[in-house]
Amino acid sequence: MTDDWLNMKGKVVIVTGGSSGIGAEIVQSLSKNGAQVIIADISGSAYENVDFIQCDITNQLQVEEMMDKVVAKYTRIDGLINNAGVNRPKLLVDYYRGDKAHEFDEADFDFLFNVNVKGAFFCAQAAARVMIRQQCGVVVNISSEAGMEGSVGQSIYSATKGALNSFTLSWAKELGRFNIRVIGVAPGINEPTPMGNPEHVKALAYTRGIESGDVSVDYMKMIPLGRQGKLEEIADLVTYLLSDRSSYISGTILNITGGKSRG
Repeated sequence: MTDDWLNMKGKVVIVTGGSSGIGAEIVQSLSKNGAQVIIADISGSAYENVDFIQCDITNQLQVEEMMDKVVAKYTRIDGLINNAGVNRPKLLVDYYRGDKAHEFDEADFDFLFNVNVKGAFFCAQAAARVMIRQQCGVVVNISSEAGMEGSVGQSIYSATKGALNSFTLSWAKELGRFNIRVIGVAPGINEPTPMGNPEHVKALAYTRGIESGDVSVDYMKMIPLGRQGKLEEIADLVTYLLSDRSSYISGTILNITGGKSRG
């Protein structure tokens, strides 16, 4: 794909959680293809051709102020990438040792749903108000394969991503009349990101009754293409979906998993 083919020059795109991981790769891809990108994150910084606005997406007022700043500077919002997300691997019930430290509690539930669901809702609602006035726009929700299939040790995370998938399908139906497309992207197992730090991997391994070093091996046996995904592959897909080349794609969740699925 070339810059001309995608025709992204001048498109104004907000990426939540764009300071690290998948989000940072998306930011680089969009910027490289000519889009004006704004990172909305609780921490980070601006760099060449990319703006940064500090924003806690679980705070509706901060989200609305962030959107207002973008419109005040660029007059429009062409795309929103709801990428910010968190995870805490634990069990519903610790059937290994009965250790409540490895069981979900109310604080875990609230933390995961506040960021992954409520935050995405706040951002989409504020962006949609602008997009409706423009009569165009694209919202891409970064979901997860876990939201489609469930995942041992990640039941609340999976539930939040399932909710995000339902948002995608419903918002596409509501906003399509305004020429606004809404799409979900559901990555599978990818290169390490901050969400896959050693403590996260250790916790996930415990929930599955295996050693930390066996987590990736377990996954590799389940991926038909025989490897983890690359962050740039997710970013390439998102950039394409933001472009007019994907103008008839809406109301669907696209798996990017190397063929990994149940069955």
